[in-house]
Amino acid sequence: MNYPSAAGLGHVVITGAGTGIGEACARRFAAQGARVALVGRRRAPLERVAAETGGLVLEGDAASAADWTRITAKLDGGISALIACAGGLGAGRATETDDTAWAAAMRTNLDTAFVSARACLPQLIACRGAIVLVASIASLAAGPDVCGYTTAKHALLGLTRSLARDYGPHGVRVNAVCPGWVRTPMADEEMQPLIARYGDTLDEAYARVCADVPLRRAASADEIAAVCAFLASPAASIVTGAAIVADGGSSIVDVPTLAFGRL
Repeated sequence: MNYPSAAGLGHVVITGAGTGIGEACARRFAAQGARVALVGRRRAPLERVAAETGGLVLEGDAASAADWTRITAKLDGGISALIACAGGLGAGRATETDDTAWAAAMRTNLDTAFVSARACLPQLIACRGAIVLVASIASLAAGPDVCGYTTAKHALLGLTRSLARDYGPHGVRVNAVCPGWVRTPMADEEMQPLIARYGDTLDEAYARVCADVPLRRAASADEIAAVCAFLASPAASIVTGAAIVADGGSSIVDVPTLAFGRL
Protein backbone atom coordinates (compact mmCIF):
# COMPACT_ATOMS: atom_id res chain seq x y z
CA MET A 1 0.00 0.00 0.00
CA ASN A 2 1.26 3.49 -0.81
CA TYR A 3 0.58 5.99 1.93
CA PRO A 4 0.43 9.71 1.17
CA SER A 5 3.79 11.38 1.57
CA ALA A 6 4.76 14.88 2.57
CA ALA A 7 4.86 15.84 -1.12
CA GLY A 8 4.29 19.50 -1.83
CA LEU A 9 4.96 20.64 1.75
CA GLY A 10 8.72 20.85 1.54
CA HIS A 11 11.75 18.67 0.99
CA VAL A 12 12.09 15.19 2.41
CA VAL A 13 15.72 15.21 3.57
CA ILE A 14 17.37 11.79 3.59
CA THR A 15 20.81 11.21 5.10
CA GLY A 16 22.88 8.27 3.96
CA ALA A 17 20.92 8.57 0.73
CA GLY A 18 23.49 7.08 -1.63
CA THR A 19 23.11 3.40 -0.70
CA GLY A 20 21.07 0.88 1.24
CA ILE A 21 18.02 2.00 3.19
CA GLY A 22 18.66 5.66 2.43
CA GLU A 23 18.67 4.99 -1.31
CA ALA A 24 15.47 2.96 -1.01
CA CYS A 25 13.84 5.80 0.94
CA ALA A 26 14.81 8.26 -1.78
CA ARG A 27 13.19 6.11 -4.44
CA ARG A 28 10.01 5.54 -2.44
CA PHE A 29 9.45 9.15 -1.45
CA ALA A 30 10.21 10.37 -4.97
CA ALA A 31 7.73 7.84 -6.39
CA GLN A 32 5.11 9.32 -4.05
CA GLY A 33 5.75 12.78 -5.42
CA ALA A 34 8.00 14.22 -2.72
CA ARG A 35 10.92 16.52 -3.40
CA VAL A 36 13.86 14.57 -2.04
CA ALA A 37 17.10 16.10 -0.81
CA LEU A 38 19.94 13.58 -0.77
CA VAL A 39 22.62 14.00 1.90
CA GLY A 40 25.80 11.94 2.04
CA ARG A 41 29.56 12.16 2.09
CA ARG A 42 30.17 10.60 -1.34
CA ARG A 43 28.94 12.55 -4.34
CA ALA A 44 29.01 9.73 -6.92
CA PRO A 45 26.35 7.52 -5.26
CA LEU A 46 24.18 10.58 -4.57
CA GLU A 47 24.34 11.66 -8.20
CA ARG A 48 23.37 8.16 -9.31
CA VAL A 49 20.30 8.18 -7.06
CA ALA A 50 19.48 11.77 -8.04
CA ALA A 51 19.51 10.85 -11.73
CA GLU A 52 16.73 8.33 -11.06
CA THR A 53 14.71 10.30 -8.51
CA GLY A 54 15.15 13.92 -9.53
CA GLY A 55 16.59 14.54 -6.08
CA LEU A 56 18.75 17.43 -4.96
CA VAL A 57 22.34 16.37 -4.24
CA LEU A 58 23.69 17.86 -1.00
CA GLU A 59 27.13 16.44 -0.35
CA GLY A 60 28.14 16.68 3.29
CA ASP A 61 28.78 14.90 6.57
CA ALA A 62 25.53 14.42 8.50
CA ALA A 63 27.46 14.75 11.76
CA SER A 64 28.95 18.14 10.82
CA ALA A 65 27.15 21.26 12.04
CA ALA A 66 29.10 23.36 9.54
CA ASP A 67 27.96 21.16 6.65
CA TRP A 68 24.35 21.42 7.81
CA THR A 69 24.51 25.21 7.86
CA ARG A 70 25.41 25.06 4.18
CA ILE A 71 22.86 22.32 3.40
CA THR A 72 19.84 23.89 5.06
CA ALA A 73 20.51 27.20 3.33
CA LYS A 74 19.89 25.45 0.01
CA LEU A 75 16.51 24.01 0.99
CA ASP A 76 14.10 26.69 -0.12
CA GLY A 77 10.52 25.70 0.53
CA GLY A 78 11.26 24.15 3.90
CA ILE A 79 11.68 20.61 5.21
CA SER A 80 8.63 18.42 5.69
CA ALA A 81 10.48 15.31 6.84
CA LEU A 82 13.93 14.14 7.89
CA ILE A 83 14.76 10.48 7.35
CA ALA A 84 18.05 9.87 9.18
CA CYS A 85 19.60 6.78 7.63
CA ALA A 86 23.29 7.63 7.96
CA GLY A 87 25.11 5.09 10.10
CA GLY A 88 28.04 2.74 10.29
CA LEU A 89 29.68 -0.01 12.22
CA GLY A 90 31.20 -0.04 15.69
CA ALA A 91 32.84 -3.43 16.00
CA GLY A 92 34.77 -4.78 18.94
CA ARG A 93 34.29 -5.57 22.63
CA ALA A 94 34.88 -2.80 25.15
CA THR A 95 38.48 -3.87 25.79
CA GLU A 96 39.11 -3.89 22.03
CA THR A 97 37.62 -0.42 21.46
CA ASP A 98 40.05 2.45 21.85
CA ASP A 99 39.00 6.07 22.17
CA THR A 100 39.24 6.70 18.45
CA ALA A 101 37.05 3.71 17.57
CA TRP A 102 34.51 4.64 20.26
CA ALA A 103 34.28 8.21 19.00
CA ALA A 104 33.86 6.96 15.42
CA ALA A 105 31.01 4.64 16.44
CA MET A 106 29.22 7.47 18.25
CA ARG A 107 29.77 9.90 15.39
CA THR A 108 28.53 7.64 12.61
CA ASN A 109 25.56 6.14 14.46
CA LEU A 110 24.40 8.78 16.95
CA ASP A 111 25.89 12.18 16.11
CA THR A 112 24.67 11.90 12.52
CA ALA A 113 21.10 11.66 13.77
CA PHE A 114 21.38 14.30 16.49
CA VAL A 115 23.15 16.93 14.40
CA SER A 116 20.80 16.31 11.45
CA ALA A 117 17.71 16.68 13.64
CA ARG A 118 19.03 19.80 15.36
CA ALA A 119 19.78 21.45 12.03
CA CYS A 120 16.44 20.55 10.42
CA LEU A 121 14.15 21.27 13.38
CA PRO A 122 13.54 24.99 12.70
CA GLN A 123 12.19 24.19 9.23
CA LEU A 124 10.42 21.06 10.47
CA ILE A 125 8.61 23.15 13.07
CA ALA A 126 7.54 25.60 10.40
CA CYS A 127 6.15 22.71 8.30
CA ARG A 128 4.85 20.70 11.29
CA GLY A 129 6.93 17.89 9.87
CA ALA A 130 8.24 14.48 10.90
CA ILE A 131 11.54 12.86 11.79
CA VAL A 132 12.28 9.18 11.32
CA LEU A 133 15.51 7.87 12.83
CA VAL A 134 16.70 4.56 11.41
CA ALA A 135 17.87 2.63 14.44
CA SER A 136 18.26 -1.17 14.70
CA ILE A 137 17.28 -4.20 16.73
CA ALA A 138 20.71 -3.45 18.22
CA SER A 139 18.77 -0.63 19.90
CA LEU A 140 16.92 -3.31 21.86
CA ALA A 141 19.45 -6.10 22.43
CA ALA A 142 23.19 -6.69 22.27
CA GLY A 143 24.97 -8.64 19.57
CA PRO A 144 28.46 -10.05 20.11
CA ASP A 145 31.55 -7.88 19.73
CA VAL A 146 29.77 -4.65 18.72
CA CYS A 147 29.98 -2.53 21.88
CA GLY A 148 30.15 0.86 20.16
CA TYR A 149 27.40 0.08 17.66
CA THR A 150 25.04 -1.34 20.29
CA THR A 151 25.54 1.58 22.64
CA ALA A 152 24.98 4.19 19.92
CA LYS A 153 21.88 2.45 18.60
CA HIS A 154 20.40 2.20 22.09
CA ALA A 155 21.02 5.93 22.47
CA LEU A 156 19.03 6.61 19.30
CA LEU A 157 15.87 5.54 21.10
CA GLY A 158 16.58 8.01 23.89
CA LEU A 159 17.09 10.70 21.26
CA THR A 160 13.80 9.73 19.60
CA ARG A 161 11.87 10.04 22.85
CA SER A 162 13.51 13.29 23.88
CA LEU A 163 12.83 14.94 20.52
CA ALA A 164 9.26 13.62 20.46
CA ARG A 165 8.52 15.04 23.89
CA ASP A 166 10.16 18.42 23.34
CA TYR A 167 8.90 19.14 19.84
CA GLY A 168 5.50 17.44 19.83
CA PRO A 169 3.93 20.66 21.13
CA HIS A 170 5.35 22.32 17.98
CA GLY A 171 3.66 19.76 15.73
CA VAL A 172 6.76 17.69 14.97
CA ARG A 173 6.47 13.92 15.22
CA VAL A 174 9.59 11.81 15.86
CA ASN A 175 9.81 8.04 15.56
CA ALA A 176 12.45 5.35 15.17
CA VAL A 177 12.54 2.26 12.97
CA CYS A 178 14.41 -0.78 14.28
CA PRO A 179 15.27 -3.15 11.42
CA GLY A 180 16.80 -6.58 11.81
CA TRP A 181 18.93 -7.96 8.99
CA VAL A 182 18.43 -5.95 5.81
CA ARG A 183 20.02 -6.91 2.51
CA THR A 184 22.26 -3.92 1.90
CA PRO A 185 25.90 -3.54 0.85
CA MET A 186 26.90 -3.03 4.49
CA ALA A 187 25.12 -6.21 5.59
CA ASP A 188 26.65 -8.09 2.65
CA GLU A 189 30.05 -7.21 4.13
CA GLU A 190 28.95 -8.51 7.51
CA MET A 191 28.18 -11.88 5.91
CA GLN A 192 31.79 -12.33 4.78
CA PRO A 193 33.05 -14.09 7.97
CA LEU A 194 30.26 -16.67 7.62
CA ILE A 195 31.06 -17.15 3.94
CA ALA A 196 34.72 -17.66 4.81
CA ARG A 197 34.02 -19.99 7.76
CA TYR A 198 31.35 -22.21 6.23
CA GLY A 199 31.85 -21.81 2.51
CA ASP A 200 28.36 -20.31 2.20
CA THR A 201 27.12 -18.32 -0.73
CA LEU A 202 25.80 -14.88 0.16
CA ASP A 203 22.23 -16.22 0.04
CA GLU A 204 23.20 -19.13 2.28
CA ALA A 205 24.85 -16.78 4.77
CA TYR A 206 21.67 -14.72 5.04
CA ALA A 207 19.66 -17.91 5.46
CA ARG A 208 22.01 -18.94 8.27
CA VAL A 209 21.60 -15.69 10.24
CA CYS A 210 17.83 -15.82 9.72
CA ALA A 211 17.38 -19.48 10.62
CA ASP A 212 15.60 -18.59 13.88
CA VAL A 213 13.79 -15.51 12.59
CA PRO A 214 10.06 -16.29 12.37
CA LEU A 215 9.81 -15.06 8.77
CA ARG A 216 13.07 -16.90 7.94
CA ARG A 217 14.50 -14.09 5.82
CA ALA A 218 16.15 -10.69 5.87
CA ALA A 219 14.24 -7.58 4.87
CA SER A 220 14.77 -5.73 1.64
CA ALA A 221 15.80 -2.10 1.89
CA ASP A 222 12.52 -1.15 0.22
CA GLU A 223 10.52 -2.87 2.98
CA ILE A 224 12.23 -0.68 5.57
CA ALA A 225 11.72 2.38 3.36
CA ALA A 226 8.00 1.58 3.31
CA VAL A 227 7.90 1.74 7.12
CA CYS A 228 9.78 5.07 7.05
CA ALA A 229 7.35 6.45 4.48
CA PHE A 230 4.38 5.42 6.61
CA LEU A 231 5.80 7.07 9.73
CA ALA A 232 6.46 10.30 7.83
CA SER A 233 2.98 10.34 6.31
CA PRO A 234 -0.37 11.72 7.51
CA ALA A 235 -1.48 8.10 7.97
CA ALA A 236 0.72 8.06 11.11
CA SER A 237 -0.46 11.44 12.37
CA ILE A 238 -0.96 10.26 15.97
CA VAL A 239 2.25 8.22 16.18
CA THR A 240 5.22 9.84 17.90
CA GLY A 241 7.96 8.68 20.25
CA ALA A 242 7.57 5.12 18.98
CA ALA A 243 10.20 2.52 18.11
CA ILE A 244 8.74 0.44 15.29
CA VAL A 245 10.42 -2.95 15.06
CA ALA A 246 10.76 -4.28 11.51
CA ASP A 247 12.81 -7.43 11.97
CA GLY A 248 10.77 -10.36 10.65
CA GLY A 249 9.93 -11.26 14.24
CA SER A 250 13.46 -11.96 15.46
CA SER A 251 13.12 -9.85 18.61
CA ILE A 252 10.06 -11.79 19.82
CA VAL A 253 11.89 -15.12 19.91
CA ASP A 254 12.36 -16.62 23.37
CA VAL A 255 16.03 -17.58 23.02
CA PRO A 256 16.09 -20.20 25.82
CA THR A 257 13.39 -22.18 23.98
CA LEU A 258 15.21 -22.42 20.63
CA ALA A 259 16.42 -25.95 21.35
CA PHE A 260 12.83 -27.16 21.66
CA GLY A 261 12.00 -25.81 18.23
CA ARG A 262 14.65 -28.09 16.76
CA LEU A 263 13.27 -31.32 18.26
